[in-house]
Amino acid sequence: MESFSLILAIVVVTALAFDFTNGFHDTANAMATTISTGALKPKVAVAMSAVLNLVGAFLSVEVANTISKGLVDEAGIRPEVIFAALVGAILWNLLTWLVGLPSSSSHALMGGLIGATVASAGFGAVHGDVLVTKVLIPAIAAPLVAGLAAMLATRLTYRMGRKADGKASEKGYRAGQIASAGLVSLAHGTNDAQKTMGIITLALVAGGTLAPDSDPPLWVILSAGIAIALGTYLGGWRIIRTMGRGLTDLQPQQGFAAQTSAATVILASSHLGFSLSTTHSVSGSVMGAGLGRKGGVVRWSTATRMFVAWGLTLPAAALVAALAEWVCGFGDWGTALVAVFLVGSSAAIWKISRREVIDHTNVNDHDVPGEEPSGVVTQAMAAVTPPPAGTVSDDLSSTIPAPASTDPAAPSATTTV
Repeated sequence: MESFSLILAIVVVTALAFDFTNGFHDTANAMATTISTGALKPKVAVAMSAVLNLVGAFLSVEVANTISKGLVDEAGIRPEVIFAALVGAILWNLLTWLVGLPSSSSHALMGGLIGATVASAGFGAVHGDVLVTKVLIPAIAAPLVAGLAAMLATRLTYRMGRKADGKASEKGYRAGQIASAGLVSLAHGTNDAQKTMGIITLALVAGGTLAPDSDPPLWVILSAGIAIALGTYLGGWRIIRTMGRGLTDLQPQQGFAAQTSAATVILASSHLGFSLSTTHSVSGSVMGAGLGRKGGVVRWSTATRMFVAWGLTLPAAALVAALAEWVCGFGDWGTALVAVFLVGSSAAIWKISRREVIDHTNVNDHDVPGEEPSGVVTQAMAAVTPPPAGTVSDDLSSTIPAPASTDPAAPSATTTV
């Protein structure tokens, strides 16, 4: 093994920094619904998720191989290209975290890698077939499949538990939700931690430290798992609030259905080597669970902002990475300038975030900035859909939160079909 060059060491450290941001950016994927329904206390939830993310990192390397061997041509990649790709991914992660949008860390990383590679070696160095089959198609299919599965599972859950004791049923579903949240965390480790493993492995190959087509070394797997676990424990409270409260109001039954559906999709994708966005899968399942409950609310203004962020992730990260690669092309001073810009921008974003602190003490507050007071589209759909005879009030009264007013005579938009 050749010794590490300075630029290669910088790339590895930057990759682990990205993995750390991936951890706190995507904590909401596993634990937002568990926290919002009260199944687990916030700090307990993120600690549990961190441990299972670390365990999941050791279960497979299929996704890592997709990143390191399949997406771009290893032959034309220099360590500086990987560094530029990580700059684009990290800055996009931090910006979307600042505004509380659950965008895809995976797509930010792949967008950065594509942009930097094109700037360095041209479009021919990107394997378009892998990009389409293992990145773009799963990006569209995952939220649709997870959302449909969660919607059907939610409806089945309420139908099966219609005659069950309300408190006992809710307690049981909260226990099931904890188990399903653990499964999502494990799945997240098998998918997202591997992306950083793949990036580091690609950098080691580019730097001549590893032979082409090598699997990630054990130290890469361990360091990537630890980095994402530490980031997860820090807790991405802004995105947890959006996912748990901003998209829809979830009951334990819905949380269990959403997390189980998402975990199934993520684990299947990891096994097939698809570089799936866990954010897309979980967001789709949360919206599906919201639609699966009679009178359920989906806040489409928040969902629309999230969809826009999804669409911008790949091109935005690619553009920043391409510019970073262009500056790095001027030599060592260019690389140093990009590094200073990354550190300064990250510090500025963190300082701005301190103006409105969101942490485990207020993550479940109901006043999510910018959210709709109620799901306009969902209520319109419910208003024109006739309910089945004899089943109007029982399901609603047992599954929908009470209105803010304590006056029993006050009307409630969420309980009117």
